[in-house]
Amino acid sequence: MRQLLSDGNTVLFCLLHSSLLSASEVEVHNLLDRVPGYCDNEVDVRQHIKSTIENASSGPLDFVIDSVDTLLSDIGSLSETHKFLQEVLLIIRGRSSPSRFILHVQATCPLLPLLSLPAFSPSLSLVIPHPTALLLHLATEYLTPPPPLSPEPKFWSIFLPMSERMEESERLVFGSAGEGAGDSEQFVIEVIARGDGDGLRRRGVDRTLHGWSMAKGLCSLEDIDALKPLWARSVPDPTVADPTQNVSFNLNLTEAQQNSRAQVPLPYAHEGKPSDKPATASAAIFYDPDSADDIDDDDPDEDLDI
Repeated sequence: MRQLLSDGNTVLFCLLHSSLLSASEVEVHNLLDRVPGYCDNEVDVRQHIKSTIENASSGPLDFVIDSVDTLLSDIGSLSETHKFLQEVLLIIRGRSSPSRFILHVQATCPLLPLLSLPAFSPSLSLVIPHPTALLLHLATEYLTPPPPLSPEPKFWSIFLPMSERMEESERLVFGSAGEGAGDSEQFVIEVIARGDGDGLRRRGVDRTLHGWSMAKGLCSLEDIDALKPLWARSVPDPTVADPTQNVSFNLNLTEAQQNSRAQVPLPYAHEGKPSDKPATASAAIFYDPDSADDIDDDDPDEDLDI
């Protein structure tokens, strides 16, 4: 979030975390002490946010609320919070210069499914962080590393249900075999983009995976140190061993053995072909009846063997 806001032209409303950015980088409105029922001079947070956006300077701006979960807790109503965010979005869209509305939302927030609907905003960029342990788990247990190492339909069919189970991701990170919260410098982000532009309208929803490093910012998955073993496995070994070596028998034939093998007639090689040799005689059956035979029967004494 800090790197996203450090380019200036940003108005930040802090409800959960205090900002470490300087005043020259971002316009900060610290609302941490505006807790309903716990402050002497209560100020309507909703009215403060709306009036600040309406009186903001011209030009493209980013309006950030950190976070929606705290805002929902202060307002106390899911429908009222959703209605307020819709009103703020309409004010931002009414500005002469194009601006962005950025919301920090926890994955467990009940407002997240409503904010992701096209009815709230046709254009959407949803960024979801994931631990690197999740991709390592899929590659090890399900033999499904991230694309392009595996087909995208197969990967997403396994990744999406697994990532939505929050307890599973927490177990991979904080379990007995997990790395804990110490390695928070690098992680994986899932980016879901939906827009009203021509390109995104034709493609619908675009879902991709990227890496994020505190030192590099947005990067590819190959640049994440924890995921480099996955890419090392995909590199084929240039030296392929000869399968005929180190066997207990000889696979090579001498010239005399090859000639002898060539002279052996193959069975059924001439099956179905007429023979070159003329037939010497036709087959026949000779039977000499005796006194006990009945000449009218085909086999009078049942001793005829052909």
